[in-house]
Amino acid sequence: ISAAMAQEATRRAEELGVTGASFEASDLESVNGKYDLVTCIDVMIHYPTEKMTDMVSHLASLSDEKLLISFAPKTPAYVALKKIGELFPGPSKTTRAYLHPEEDVRAALEKAGFKIERSKLTATNFYFSTLLEAVRV
Repeated sequence: ISAAMAQEATRRAEELGVTGASFEASDLESVNGKYDLVTCIDVMIHYPTEKMTDMVSHLASLSDEKLLISFAPKTPAYVALKKIGELFPGPSKTTRAYLHPEEDVRAALEKAGFKIERSKLTATNFYFSTLLEAVRV
């Protein structure tokens, strides 16, 4: 989470009267502690699949009860869209996001002691991700 996002989360929590919550900037690998719920939304796109498995394992070690993880699913259609985007020059023309096979993400969660409770695909224009809700078994 970035410092700006942590500040915004703090501001919104205060507006809503939320107490006991703290927000801090950190990279994913440095996060530590124990939490009831750990979320990792729109972050896995920055990690190749071989590192994604380690990240899921790390996040699972932090969660006592539940994990919410989103990732860009690797499907033939999305791989094709990414390849088409690579034909156009310029940094804003193609995504550098890593796509992950859903079965790899599910396997990493199961290996870490979690089972999938819910799954949801989010797609709007050129944005797409799968959100998995997993609970500790």
